[in-house]
Amino acid sequence: MTENKQEEIKVVVFDLNGTFYTKSSKEEFFKFISKKKPHKLGYYFQMLYYKALLKMNQIRMTEFKENFFNYLDNIPPEQVEKYARAFWKEEFPEQFNEAVKAKLDRYRQEGVQVICATGALEVYVKPLFELYPIDTVFGTQARYNGTTYIVEGKACKDEEKIKRLDKHFKGKSYKIVEAFSDAKEDILDHAERAWLVKDSGKLVPYEN
Repeated sequence: MTENKQEEIKVVVFDLNGTFYTKSSKEEFFKFISKKKPHKLGYYFQMLYYKALLKMNQIRMTEFKENFFNYLDNIPPEQVEKYARAFWKEEFPEQFNEAVKAKLDRYRQEGVQVICATGALEVYVKPLFELYPIDTVFGTQARYNGTTYIVEGKACKDEEKIKRLDKHFKGKSYKIVEAFSDAKEDILDHAERAWLVKDSGKLVPYEN
């Protein structure tokens, strides 16, 4: 973030899973895809394996993302996006945190830039924001090579979210007036006000 306080852009940043969306989109989207393509259920045990490796710090988050989403193999981006639109229409707004949404609604009305920064893959997250328009969404970027999805760069987690913000604003001065997440992460430390979203959906002030 730059130090120039003139023409400072006000931004509110929120995480998706367990924060704005009350569930885990990567797992719920897997269930949705499996209903459409029952043979994809076979990936369930592979997903558990990679989860275990991540928990034991045997693989990095980027590698985890790349392998966890193997269930999207052989489904091109345009088809994933089509499934995602149907998925989010089923989930929104009933499965979204009302307290977070109320705050985001107010910021949208006030002209503050509203940005979602999530570790989820952009290919299936972006269609959500056709239903709930915001200024920008940053997710983990992946390239489809005709067979599988290859993560480009790093997973959009922790300090990577700040880097994505800096890149987006191209040196312009901005400040994060408020941030929301379900777990401690760098973005909360950079915000004027920050909230942790508990399992109950309650917003608790974050203290770094």
